[in-house]
This record gives sequence, C-alpha cells and structure tokens, in this order.
Amino acid sequence: MKAIFLQQRLFFLLFLIGAGYVISFFFPFFVWIAHGLFLLIAILVVLDILLLYGQKKGVIAQRILPEKLSNGDENWIEITIQNNYFFSIHVDIIDEIPFQFQIRDFLIKRTIKPNENSQLQYKLEPKERGEYNFGSLNIFAKSPLGLVSKKHIFQKNQTLKSYPSFIHLRKYELMALQNEFLLGGLKKIRKIGQTMEFEKIKEYVQGDDIRTINWKATSKQNKLMVNQYQEEKSQKIYLLIDKGRTMQMPFLGMSLLDYSINASMALSHIILKKGDRAGVMSFAKKMENTIVADNKAGQLKKISEILYNLQTDFFESDFNRLYQDLKFGINQRSLVMLFTNFETLDNLKRQLKYMRGISKNHLLVVVFFKNSELQNLMIAPAKNLEDTYDKIIAEKFDFEKKLIIQELRKYGILSLYTKPENLSIEVINKYLEIKSRGMI
Repeated sequence: MKAIFLQQRLFFLLFLIGAGYVISFFFPFFVWIAHGLFLLIAILVVLDILLLYGQKKGVIAQRILPEKLSNGDENWIEITIQNNYFFSIHVDIIDEIPFQFQIRDFLIKRTIKPNENSQLQYKLEPKERGEYNFGSLNIFAKSPLGLVSKKHIFQKNQTLKSYPSFIHLRKYELMALQNEFLLGGLKKIRKIGQTMEFEKIKEYVQGDDIRTINWKATSKQNKLMVNQYQEEKSQKIYLLIDKGRTMQMPFLGMSLLDYSINASMALSHIILKKGDRAGVMSFAKKMENTIVADNKAGQLKKISEILYNLQTDFFESDFNRLYQDLKFGINQRSLVMLFTNFETLDNLKRQLKYMRGISKNHLLVVVFFKNSELQNLMIAPAKNLEDTYDKIIAEKFDFEKKLIIQELRKYGILSLYTKPENLSIEVINKYLEIKSRGMI
C-alpha cells in the first residue's frame, strides 16, 4: 500500500463532506446526506484501488538513454510507457534527473488510452564532463475516477558519461568539406593552388591559374593543359590545451577549458577527414595527456577518451616547461593551436619569449577569448556614475586584448580572438584558412 497516493480530487470531496457535517449543526437532516456521501466516496476509493491493482503490470515504462552525453549540447532522453489496463489512465511522470542539472520540478503529464504505447522526449544540456547518475523513473497512474494513484518505479539507477561535444561533428564535417561556415553570414575560404601536392593534368578552363600551365602536355594535346594540385596531406597538427587557473573562467555555464575541449574534438574530426594527423596535449605545470599526431583508425576515439577527464589546475601555467617539452617532444615542424587565455598585456609579456621560441620551430596559433560579459557591459548605456566607471574599466580590458593581438603579430605569431560560444567554428575556419594558404 506504500505505492498508493491520495489525490487532490479526493481531498476536495472530503472537504465538501466536512462542510456538510458543519451545516448539519444548523440543519440536522444534512447529517444523513453527509453520511451517504462519505460512504459513497469510501466505496469509490476502494473501487479505484481495485482497478489500479487489478492488473499486475498495468504500466510498463522504460527510459531510453543515449550511449553517452555530449557536453554543452542538447541531448534527448526518451521515455516509453505502455498502458496494459482496459481503461484510459492519466499519468504523472517524474524522472529523477542527475543532480548536476539542478532540475527539481521535473513533471510531465500524459493521458494514455487502453493498450496504447506512448512515447515522449525531453532534453538535457550538460555543462561539465563526467558521470551523470539517473535515479528512478517514477510513474504515478490514475484511473478515470482520479481519487488515488499508484506509483510504479522503473530503472532505479543508470549511469551515463558526458564526453566532449560530439553531436555536431557531422555538421562541421559537411561544412568543412565545402569550406564554408555560417558565422554572422556565409564565409567562404578560397583555396590557393600553390605549394600543394600534384594531383593530375587537366584541360584549361577559364579561371584556372595560368601559372600552372603544363607546356609539355599542351604541345602534345594541341590545347592548353594545366596542372591540378590538391592540399598536402599527413601534416601534423597539435592541439595544445592550457589547464591553468585562467581556464576556469565560466561563460554561459561552461568553463573556458570545456569550450577548448569541445573545439578540440570538432577540429580533430575535421583534421582527420582532411587527411592530416591530429594530436592533443595539455599542460599546466608540465606536459600531460599526450596523444601523438596520427591519422590511424580510432585516433578520434583516443582523443575523446584523453579529453574526457581533463580538469583545470589551480596553478599558473609554466610556459618555460612547455617550450622545453615541445622542443624535444615534436621534432617535425607542425601547426600548434594553443588554447589559452590572457587578460592583460603584462600577463602575455611574461610568457612571450617562450612562445617566440615555439614559433621558431612550429607554426603557432594562439587562441584566446573575448569576455562576453565585458562586451555586453561596453554596449549597455551608462545610467549613472557607477555605470560609467564600469564601462571605462570594460573598455580598458578590451583595449588590452587588442594590444595582445598586436604584440603577437609583431613577432609573427598568429592569433585567434573569439567568443567562447563561437570557438569551434572559428578554430575550424582558421585551420582551413591556414591550409588554403599553404602555410604549413
């Protein structure tokens, strides 16, 4: 009987009976009406319980989870409910969501016809990587009388892991194959044919680069022939993720580290599809979580597993140690995408000599972040003196970021300055641009 719960309709009827007994003090004949109603309701409650317990498995429900959660994306959870009663039931569905989501008012109401199988979905958007534990799936079933409900419990404990974002990998792949990305408009990366690998000789068409004319083939065929090139493949690209304390800064519920990890997953997928070799490293006090650049089958899965448990440290990152580890760890010129964050020019200058050392041996791209909150503060109108001070400070920090870009450019270091939410698209665009210009 622990599964039986009294419903609001029953309490309302009991309230009416109580009112009838109160009225009977003034009009005695009302006491018989109250007695009759009380007896009728008692019979209906018993009948309602018999209806709910008359079928041993009146309700069968199942929670269908994806194989894993994609961090920072919308993940759909499906619930199926089978009504085995001979009458329609009203159900209240309460799923015990993992505590990380802090959803304390989960409730879905449905009416299910006899012998009908009902399906419903709801979405969850995890903001951190790790394990998510689902509790019980609770179904409260009511008959058409609606006086009591019976609680059915299914799938008491299920654990699901949240991995770096993978849901949109296919979308990014299709975009990258067309060299197009939608970011405030359609941006198309133009391929440049020089410094590419030779592919074949073809007939000249209007628009081909006349510098690629093959005169020997032209004389043989008696028509203009040109060499066609394709992008060089099997180039090494390393994604270097800073795990220092600066990467703990949150934006829209996710840390800069999580944004960097999601972008690394998306970019690794594109790198492998382009025939290049993707590798991943992380660092704080020292180099860790190293995956050597390769394009073998299963490389993306290895990268996903190594990024799954990556966490920030509470130390300032050691760029001196990073320079030494890269110098002796990577012996071939590679593209190094460094995900980090600098808030002030002084902070950059302390590390600049080490990044200059890295850029002598590799093509270095420093990826750092716009502070979205400061951007909003700069746009908002100042209503009082305090708002004016806030806007001035925000503009000062924004100017510092622009100085950082200029300082990096002065020493021939590429940079990418972007909002965290646009990071994945921006870094893929940057990679495609570098490939198209034959810079590696």
